[in-house]
Amino acid sequence: MELMVPVKDGEVWAQDSGEPGGPGGPAGPVGSGADALPLVLLHPGVADSRVWDRILPRLTQERRVIRYDARGYGESPAPTASFSLVEDLIAVLDHFDVPRAFIAGSSMGGTTAIGLALSDPARVAGLTLLVPGITGNPDFLMAEFTAEVVRLAQAGDMDGIVALVKRTSAAAGTGDDCEAEALIRAVIPAWFAVQPHHVPDPPAFDRLGELTVPCVLALGEHDDPEVVRCNEEMAARIPGCRLVRLRDSDHFPTLREPDAVADILLEAYGAAR
Repeated sequence: MELMVPVKDGEVWAQDSGEPGGPGGPAGPVGSGADALPLVLLHPGVADSRVWDRILPRLTQERRVIRYDARGYGESPAPTASFSLVEDLIAVLDHFDVPRAFIAGSSMGGTTAIGLALSDPARVAGLTLLVPGITGNPDFLMAEFTAEVVRLAQAGDMDGIVALVKRTSAAAGTGDDCEAEALIRAVIPAWFAVQPHHVPDPPAFDRLGELTVPCVLALGEHDDPEVVRCNEEMAARIPGCRLVRLRDSDHFPTLREPDAVADILLEAYGAAR
């Protein structure tokens, strides 16, 4: 089921696979019916929710899966008023009557997942964080990257921005890397549409020790070195966090190692239920 979900002063596109064993959902032995634990997928800033396409069939076999495009990304309209990513996540959960979910967040989506787990831990059964971002880390500014994106945008050099992101975030790609490039190219307009309206959620880096939900963090060893260092520090700060190193991945682990990512996510989901 696909639909537009109302959020504060706007709406986002969402997809709900339906309850396992119920109308609109696949039959399966795992948690069917009203007691099923939904799995919510949050995409990165370098792609929209299509980044989950390769592993979605495995995830929906026996689970209810919800994914959505953040404002300005994919099928979601650009924002026209200030908004919070965590507040939008809560609005989506409320719309689908989900009091508690397992959340998988990639990069920007990981930032949002952590924000919810800190602000309302009762709503989060567990976390799988893929190459996650984080608010409040003074050493994770990537100021040079941002400045270069702005410079290229002012010059109207879209190809230059795509090349920059491929160098920093898609280093594990081979050949033309058409799939990653298409995802990157599609979201660049969202960066500029969202920036004036996005209200960053509260700093979380120094609060990672407060997380009480089961957590797995997977980093890509070919990711930007600054991201790798940040992910290592995040895993060290989160109590009981399992750190997984994806040897063939960059900032697009669901493209580079989809089977490994699905295995990690499903194992964590099963342990959290």
